[in-house]
Amino acid sequence: MRAAVYKGNRQFAIEDMPNPTPGPGQVVIDVSYCAICGTDVHHFMYDIAPPGTVMGHEYSGVVSAVGEGVSRWSVGDRVVGGGGEPPLGRAANPSRGERANYRLESASAPTSRVRAYAEKVLLEDWEPVPIPEGVSDEEAAMCEPCAVTVHAARLSQLKLGDSVVVLGAGPIGLLCMQVARAAGAGKVIVSEPAPARAEAARRLGADAVIDPLTEDAEARVVELTGGVGPDVVFECAAASGTLDQALNMVRRNGQVVLVAIVWEQTPLLPPDWMAREVSLKTSFGSQPEDWRIALDLIRSGRVTMEPLVSEASYLPLDEIQGAFEALCNPSSQVQMVVRHG
Repeated sequence: MRAAVYKGNRQFAIEDMPNPTPGPGQVVIDVSYCAICGTDVHHFMYDIAPPGTVMGHEYSGVVSAVGEGVSRWSVGDRVVGGGGEPPLGRAANPSRGERANYRLESASAPTSRVRAYAEKVLLEDWEPVPIPEGVSDEEAAMCEPCAVTVHAARLSQLKLGDSVVVLGAGPIGLLCMQVARAAGAGKVIVSEPAPARAEAARRLGADAVIDPLTEDAEARVVELTGGVGPDVVFECAAASGTLDQALNMVRRNGQVVLVAIVWEQTPLLPPDWMAREVSLKTSFGSQPEDWRIALDLIRSGRVTMEPLVSEASYLPLDEIQGAFEALCNPSSQVQMVVRHG
């Protein structure tokens, strides 16, 4: 099989690797689509991924082989590559302990597990989730990032009718605004400087879209929320200063939910916002129930992948280097997806 192997120093190489063989309790997935995640782009941009890593965790595919003792899957089953319920007593992410440090974990992550920038993936039989009828393989590849936003919304204090701001209209931000609406948000405002992403937010029904490069985002948000500020701000931008901006614009006793992973030191000036007794909640990854909710939101049409993903979004594995370089400073890109086969 072919795979995009990260070699370090912002370089991928397309290499031939042995096809995986399932052992007892394992399945092989032929990957159909793998969306390029912002976290993978950060691992590339900051050269965090160890050389030899095969990344890619937002994917859909088809079961192509099952190991001894596997009864829940058959060859030909359509699946999402993750989100399964781990066996009793086994954590889905055993390394995430009480003192977990994702930055250090990323820098020392093992390289042995081949993920979905390869044509085939080996999983334990409990790891995949079935794709329901009414959800295409293309849509299912976006289940994992949708689950991340479901997790953030479920951790938040969002209530029916609340005003919400989403900072950043990348894939996570565009999914977050839809999930917030599905969770009962009454008004959704988006801040995004990239024209293509701002237009995607408009098409998805944002009540207002702000360009923070040409407008005072904080002042405009306060104006749009009747002078008090939004109830909840989802920080999905990971840009310098956006966390402080979120804390500045939220209303008294409001909440900021940090969804994006900020890889650089970010400035904060607490005297500007601490007197309003705001709360900051971090959200990281997702749980199995978030994946199931995400698939149901996609199936029901409450979350749509259009215009996040279009025919222009797809690329062959051979073009992954250029895709990652483009996504380091997105202008016309919203979501890019590797299409295998």
